[in-house]
Amino acid sequence: MTLLEARHVEKAFGRTHALRGVSLTIESGETVAITGPSGSGKSTLLHCLSGIMSPESGEVHYAGRRIDDLDETARTRLRREDFGIVFQLDRLVPELTAVENVALPLLFAGRGRAEATTVALGRLDEVGAADVAESRPAELSGGQLQRVAIARALVTTPKVIFADEPTGALDSVAGERVLSLLMGAARANKATVVIVTHDNQVAAHADREIVLRDGALVGGVMA
Repeated sequence: MTLLEARHVEKAFGRTHALRGVSLTIESGETVAITGPSGSGKSTLLHCLSGIMSPESGEVHYAGRRIDDLDETARTRLRREDFGIVFQLDRLVPELTAVENVALPLLFAGRGRAEATTVALGRLDEVGAADVAESRPAELSGGQLQRVAIARALVTTPKVIFADEPTGALDSVAGERVLSLLMGAARANKATVVIVTHDNQVAAHADREIVLRDGALVGGVMA
C-alpha cells in the first residue's frame, strides 16, 4: 500500500531550483534511501515529504491525504503524531536531560509527565541509552546524542521515520551502530523509513535507493 507520494514536486530558494518536478511513491513498511551528491535536493525532498516545508508546486500525499496544503498547525500535529524525525545534528534541548528530551513529544501531545517519562525511559532502553537518561546533551558523546535523538523520534510510535544524514557527524563504527539501532527499532515497530544519505554503506541498509541529481530523480535501484 502506498503510504507517501510526491507528485511533480518543485521547490526553489531564490534562483536555485532545489527540486525539479520530483514524483515518487513509498510503500507502507518500506525502507528507502534518498541518495545523491551534495546540493542535489535530498534534504529538501525529505523536508517536503515530512511537512517541514511546502513545495511551490506539486503535491505531497500521506496515507491518501494531501498534506502540502495543510496549515502549519495541522502539519505540526501530523509530525507530532505520525512522523518521527532524526536530524544529522541531534537538536536536543540543552537544558533538559536525555529522558526529558525524549519525553517532550508526548508532553506536547497532552500525555501526563509520569506516563511520558516511563515511555521515554523504555525508548532509551530500546536504543541502548538507558544509562544516560539523567545526563544532559553536553555530557554525551556523538553516538549517545544520536541514540537519544532516535529514542525521541520513536517515542510516539510513528508510522514514518524520516532521518536526514543521521550518521553524518559520527565515525564509521559509531555510525554503523546508530544506523543498526535506527533500522532495527523501526522494523520492530513496523515503521516506514525514509533516510537521506550520501554514504553508500548507509544506503545498503535500505530496501530501495532513490537517486537525485540537480533536483531531479535520475534512477532507483534495489539495495
